[in-house]
Parts: sequence; structure tokens; C-alpha cells
Amino acid sequence: MPSTASIFTPLFKAITCELFPSHATRPLPLLVRALSFSALQSISTTTAAASISATATSSGKGSKPQWKAAIDFKWIRDNREAVAANIKSRNSNANLDLVLELYDKVLNLQKEVEQLRGERNVVANKMKGKLEPSERQKLIEQGKNLKDVLASLEEDLVRLTDELQQEAQSIPNMTHPNVPIGGEDCFTVKKMVGGLPEFAFPIKDHLQLGKELDLFDFDAAAEVSGSKFYYLKNEAVMLEMALINWSLTEVTRRGFTPLMTPEIVRSSVLEKCGFQPRAENTQVYSIEGTDLCLIGTAEIPLGGIHMDSILSEASLPLKYVAYSRCFRTEAGAAGAATRGLYRVHQFSKVEMFILCRPEDSDMYLEELIAIEEDLYTSLGFHFKTLDMASADLGAPAFRKFDVEAWMPGLGRYGESRRLGIRFRASESSSTNPKKGKNNAPTQFVHTLNATACAVPRMIICLVENYQQEDGSVIIPEPLRPFMGGVKRITRKSR
Repeated sequence: MPSTASIFTPLFKAITCELFPSHATRPLPLLVRALSFSALQSISTTTAAASISATATSSGKGSKPQWKAAIDFKWIRDNREAVAANIKSRNSNANLDLVLELYDKVLNLQKEVEQLRGERNVVANKMKGKLEPSERQKLIEQGKNLKDVLASLEEDLVRLTDELQQEAQSIPNMTHPNVPIGGEDCFTVKKMVGGLPEFAFPIKDHLQLGKELDLFDFDAAAEVSGSKFYYLKNEAVMLEMALINWSLTEVTRRGFTPLMTPEIVRSSVLEKCGFQPRAENTQVYSIEGTDLCLIGTAEIPLGGIHMDSILSEASLPLKYVAYSRCFRTEAGAAGAATRGLYRVHQFSKVEMFILCRPEDSDMYLEELIAIEEDLYTSLGFHFKTLDMASADLGAPAFRKFDVEAWMPGLGRYGESRRLGIRFRASESSSTNPKKGKNNAPTQFVHTLNATACAVPRMIICLVENYQQEDGSVIIPEPLRPFMGGVKRITRKSR
């Protein structure tokens, strides 16, 4: 049951989001500027899986984007071979040739439009002087023709620019040079904790345990809402609340500010975070007739909290931990590994999120991974931390680490588990973006996210790893204070 931590940075040539030590060689820049967050002012200055992400969008094709990423097309053109190799290693369907072809067309059309605008201005200036009626009429006709041609070309330019944006936003972020290249099985194991649990009796999966202990009801939920929904019952309800309160408490005491976020956001915010809410096979639920979507993770509203603002350098790092409900379509998901609670449409999650200076992102990524590992260790899970391979990274990801816990019922390890915010260096320590003047150039911050607790998969791990021969399930010590004193889940008396 892996969890995930992400670093978001703008895909912009001046900023990189590689997790490099300070002496490292300057890595390839990212391609797209993340959220159109205004800069973070004067900086004095991750979930059982960790990833670095920027604002590149997912690879699916969809409708016209609500927001236009500030993509550095010149950098893409100048680094064509590197971008093409990255697209291949990420197993992306992005069409680089088409992007560059559209880019050339846009440049040429822009030149033509600018030339005609210049000619129109010349005609307008001539009209200001004393003219013979015949000469003035000639200029009027010339100006009208220029206006008509210009209107048509400007219309073509808007259409071509939208098409270019749509195609370019499918190009994945550049990849950290230390990421293993290959398919999803080409990950490297960074860390392994504990050993496989041993049972002196036939083990059960969470579905069987849940039925015998009266913890879940998938059949009733299917009638009410459809497949991949569920009712939690009895101690399972208390267990969800305990996991949320425990993980919030553990992360908050490490200096994170707790939040509860909106669970409906504008589609433009999702796009700025690297998602295509209306693409084919999207994981996002959109609300028909609006520009609103249900969130699939709290990192989206967390990323948006400082959108279009300038933060003080002295205020960094900003560390948040948020509880939210999450909603995902799980398009294309099927198979035994998706049964029960493992892959569902609605679930609770506690997410960590950090905004920091680019030079500090490596340090905070390690902090997030350490928190995730500490949480898993305190619950007594056997788990491994993986450096995920290039083809297993989402389009926005620069690097990702997964922490995966052993699920005895599945007989496998299970996954549990951009933004354009800038800062401006100065001597001011003010955190109020509205006060004072500061003409220093701004820089984009890096953002990191990591899942502290994805509740359904954590419940799977708990009930399967702590099952007893008599069919009961022991509650781990750290959760008991949040369970009203319940130490063991037992069969209900008939």
C-alpha cells in the first residue's frame, strides 16, 4: 500500500526541479510553468511514495484547456533530441513533431499578423493629416481591407495557438537523471523494512475478514451508488476516524499546519496541477454544466491555496497537512488487485504538502519520505521504498518514490499512499503580499507532496496483517487512543 510524495515546479527554462545537491551539475530545465501563482516574495531561505512533479499535463487528449501553460517552446525546439528521448522513456503518446510543426506555424503567423498591424498603423497615421478626398477614400479602403484580412489571420492565430497548447500540454516533464529508465518493473529498491509476516493458520483477505467481522458492505453500496463504492460499518468506521486523527496528529507535531480543503475546485486549477479533467480516460469527475471538478487528492486545493500571490522568503518553507475526501473515476482499472477497498471511487486521505526554495527541495523530499516510513514503521508494517522507473511516472512527475506495504491477503506489496508559485529574494521579512515594494526578480518555488494516509488501503494492511487465528483483528498500539479503547475487532454475537 504505497503512498506518494511529489515536488512540483514550473516547467520553465529558468527553474529546475531536480533533486540535486548544491554541487551537482545543472540539470535539464522543465518544460512548462506550473500554476500561474505569482511569486513567493523574499525567501530566506512527502506519503509512502515520493515524487517530484511539475505542471506538465497528462497524456490524454481532451477539450480545449481552461488555462494556458507558459510552455517554453523555444527550449523544446532547441532541445528536441532530449525531449524526444524523454517522451520515449516515459512511454508517452505526446506528438513532438506535431508540436514543433504547430509552433513554426504560430511563429510565422504571428510575424504576418504583426506586419499587417504595422501597415494598419501606418494607414491610420496618414489619415490624421490633410488629404485630398480621393486620397482619403483610397486610405479608407486600404484600411478596411487590412482590417478584414487581419481579423481573419488573428482568428487563425487563436485557433492554432489553442491547438498548439493542447498538443504541447501532453509532453511529460523532463526526468531526473537518477530515475531508472524502463517500464514499471524497472524500479530500484531504496529501502526494505522488516520481513514478511508469518501466520500459523490459513490467512484471509480483507474482503473475507470484513464480511465475517461485519466491517464493510459492498453489495448495498453497489445498489445505491454503483461498483467500487462501499459502506464502512462498526469498528471500520472508528478505524477510519482513528487513522485520520492519528496521522494528522503525527504530522502536525512535526511542524505542519493542518487544513481541511475544498473538495470541489475549478477545472483550471486541475490543469495547472498537471491534470486534464476532461481528457479521455480521465480520473477526474467533472460537474456537468460548470467548470468545477471533484478533487482526486488534496494536493490540488493545497497547490491552489497560494495561487496568484507573492509569499515572503522568510515564510518558507510552508508545510501543510490536509484531510479530504477524494474522488476518482478509476477508468480502465480491473482485475483481482482492484477488488474490495483497494481501488474505489471515493475515499479519505491525509496529504502532506511543502512549498520551499528550489535549493531546499532535496532536503524536504527526504523529510517527507522519512515521515512516511516512520508512520509505516510505527504500525509494524513490512514495507519497501521504491525509486520508480521512468515509464511509471505520471506526466507531471520529475521523480517519484513509492512506499509499499505488504498485504498478506493479496500476497503482494500494495500501493497506499504545479503550480508556478514563485518567490522574490529581498531583505524584507514581511509575509503580507500586498504591502511594500520589492523590485527584485521572482523565482518559482518547488512544491512537494506526500500521502500520510490513504485510508482504504491502510485499512487493508491493518486487517490483513493483524488478523488472528480466531478470526479477530488486533488494533495496533498507536491507534488505540483514537479507537475509544478498542483493542481488538471480534465477531459480532448473533
